[in-house]
Amino acid sequence: MAAPSGECINVFWHDGMLSHDTGKGVFDTGIDPGFLDVLENHPENCDRVRNMLSILKRGPISPYVSWHPGRPALFSELLSFHTQDYINELVEADKAGGKMVCSGTFLNPGSWDASLLAAGTTLSAMKHILDGHGKFSYSLVRPPGHHAQPTQADGYCFLNNAGLAVQLALNSGCRKVVVIDIDVHYGNGTAEGFYQSNKVLTISLHMNHGSWGPSHPQNGSIDELGEAEGFGYNLNIPLPNGTGDKGYTYAMTSLVVPAIQKFEPDMIVLVVGQDSSAFDPNGRQCLTMEGYREIGRIVRDLADRYSDGRLLIVQEGGYHITYSAYCLHATLEGVLNLPLPQLSDPIAYYPENEAFAVKVIESIKQYQKETIPFLKGT
Repeated sequence: MAAPSGECINVFWHDGMLSHDTGKGVFDTGIDPGFLDVLENHPENCDRVRNMLSILKRGPISPYVSWHPGRPALFSELLSFHTQDYINELVEADKAGGKMVCSGTFLNPGSWDASLLAAGTTLSAMKHILDGHGKFSYSLVRPPGHHAQPTQADGYCFLNNAGLAVQLALNSGCRKVVVIDIDVHYGNGTAEGFYQSNKVLTISLHMNHGSWGPSHPQNGSIDELGEAEGFGYNLNIPLPNGTGDKGYTYAMTSLVVPAIQKFEPDMIVLVVGQDSSAFDPNGRQCLTMEGYREIGRIVRDLADRYSDGRLLIVQEGGYHITYSAYCLHATLEGVLNLPLPQLSDPIAYYPENEAFAVKVIESIKQYQKETIPFLKGT
């Protein structure tokens, strides 16, 4: 069914991505300590995505959604972002029956096929835009991808879905692409893939968590700015715990919008993770549905002004089984510029105090103005 406004979100999905079984244990460790009667599902499990799928199919936003099938990526497509040795490593792990490739990241039987589907589905969503079939595409995929670096897996991610789509856009004639990553964790893999490029501006708003080990050597700090031609084109915005709706909105308007005004991309990729939400088990931020809705509105306005309305949205984290789906719904409401919320927030608001977040954001802004050539004078 077409949207009443004439606009719609083109959603790309494939059921085969549910074949990635991450198992049970103590949170994401896969460990049974022997003294617990109830082991929980790994946070990156099928149920979280099933709810995202169902809220788009049966929720009030369903008239605004046009559904499209996903597909597996070709190995040749993977090599636009990842190295041959790394892909070979994953193929061999799959043939051997799977393994834990890094902390919390399990490649089990079915995981590799799901990873190929996540990558290919995201490429199809980008190609839909590039071919002029629609302005907005949303790639509803798992396993997630933004931690996967060219040479290694990390943080539940095997293949960098967004990074592959960005490279496709560049190969198809886009001059400049911006990635806005609002997942609660630093989009380190995407940043690493374009760290020496001035054609891709990677912006990550994340919890100030630092490095978490060999698979995630990056700190996500403000001084990780890119290298060589890419210097200044990786903007990290590490936000204090509990930043909340007002703090995120301030960061978007004070840091993200001015950078994009200067950069002038012809394609925008929004990397969404609802693990920035209140009550998410994997994050310490306090975004609510209204915060996500406002981010969607801001990004939609940027797309209208700079990329001829072209916007690819790629799914990443979000581990509260119910609230993640609601926050996704709110994000898409914002992107569609719907005049009124279609769903009310089912969870009580978490109290927030944006004063400290504002101080942190102002200090980041000052640092960027003094350090990054293309932002001087903003």
